[in-house]
Amino acid sequence: MINAYAAFEAKGPLKPFQYDPGELNAFDIEIDVDHCGICHSDVSMLDNDWGRAKYPMVAGHEIIGRVSQVGSHVSHLAIGDVVGLGWHSGYCESCRMCMGGDHNLCSTAKGTIVGRHGGFADKVRAQAVSAVKIPAGVNPATAGPLLCGGITVYNPLVQFNISPQSKVAVIGVGGLGHMAVMFLKAWGCEVTAFSSNVSKTDELLGMGAHHVLNSKDPDALKKAAGSFDLILSTVNVKLDWNAYIGTLAPKGRLHFLGAVLEPLDIGVFGLMGQQRSISSSPVGSPRVIADMLKFAALHNIQPIVETYSFDQINEAVDKVRNGSPRFRVVLSR
Repeated sequence: MINAYAAFEAKGPLKPFQYDPGELNAFDIEIDVDHCGICHSDVSMLDNDWGRAKYPMVAGHEIIGRVSQVGSHVSHLAIGDVVGLGWHSGYCESCRMCMGGDHNLCSTAKGTIVGRHGGFADKVRAQAVSAVKIPAGVNPATAGPLLCGGITVYNPLVQFNISPQSKVAVIGVGGLGHMAVMFLKAWGCEVTAFSSNVSKTDELLGMGAHHVLNSKDPDALKKAAGSFDLILSTVNVKLDWNAYIGTLAPKGRLHFLGAVLEPLDIGVFGLMGQQRSISSSPVGSPRVIADMLKFAALHNIQPIVETYSFDQINEAVDKVRNGSPRFRVVLSR
């Protein structure tokens, strides 16, 4: 039996829950969970904000642990390996996307917490190909958020061939954005942080931002006109997107990483005249996650986390739900 914490209704408290995972599949592994981050997506699923929750529900998709069982057809992982498991727990392995290495774009990819139980538990199971070894130099106690938030902000740098000479801005320096600033600084980019709280300026500069712009100041946005090759938006609220598009350089890109639920109100002429574009992306493939972890180890990139024990899970989830952590929350044993 797997011992977990589950929600039994939307916005309800998490309570102890046991379930029988059955026989281990040939291509799967079982992981003893040591650490599990709490992402805002976990809260969205627990609260059924996206209409995809099934109860009882065990969330948790930023998992760090040790392989405790391997299926008969698994050869690249062994019992005792320290691995990470993120948003996806399995792929079809036969579609065009999987065959091309873009597993995260597989149309039948299995979400770790969508229709199955995740890492708010003592163990979790997943398809072995979806788990990634944690390299030396990466702290397992803080690495969980890299497997969702970290890869979400890292993936666009790879997908769009962002050069070290690029000028990149980040909207929303919170759970996702603070990791974006760290990765961009290490990538070699000139980094600007948009912040609505100017009192955070010194902290943002300490993280690696070269410049901080007050996002509530229309004059600051006007002065930045034509500046950025890429803007990463990590927020999930509606903003004046046309004003931000105006700060893009020719051929610049506004890239959405935060799940904004409202329709985007965007005028096409702000894009057309300077050949600007809008895009979005999900997490990343296991290969890109592995590369990201190596990059993080090389540059000593660690998410800033608050740590709770698993028996404090309701307090920890409420901290994320209310939007007040600095900057990510991790459950640890």
